[in-house]
Amino acid sequence: MDDEQLSFYYKLREKIVQWAGSPEGQKNKWAEYILIVPDLFYLLYKLIRDPEMPLKNKAKLGVALAYFISPVDLIPEMFLGPLGFTDDIVITALVIDILFNKTDPDLIRRHWAGEEDILLLVQRILRAAPQMVGKGILGKIRALLKITGR
Repeated sequence: MDDEQLSFYYKLREKIVQWAGSPEGQKNKWAEYILIVPDLFYLLYKLIRDPEMPLKNKAKLGVALAYFISPVDLIPEMFLGPLGFTDDIVITALVIDILFNKTDPDLIRRHWAGEEDILLLVQRILRAAPQMVGKGILGKIRALLKITGR
């Protein structure tokens, strides 16, 4: 990672680990997903930089990565703290789901730093997404990514 992304990654990880250890984080039902936010960011970054990733797929990766870094969110971290990362989690899961259907799954798995299989994790996130972010925000996220169905 270049210095800017590395700095964002470490700050993100530190912020989330502190939150997860707090009473608020320990009782939050989405904490297990929020804890993987830094790994999801890292995955997006590695995939967009991978020369084997087709250029057309890098556009969706770029949208998800830009959304992570942007201070403008549908669910803003600025006001909600780490709970505001739920929309970033859902966007990333939707993009990774698309990539699993359009590219070699091993390419994605190669860059995944988490413990759970990334395909299984994405499926769990997508099942929880309507409750995690609400159906209205999920619809807006799909519109942002121009995803229909599911």
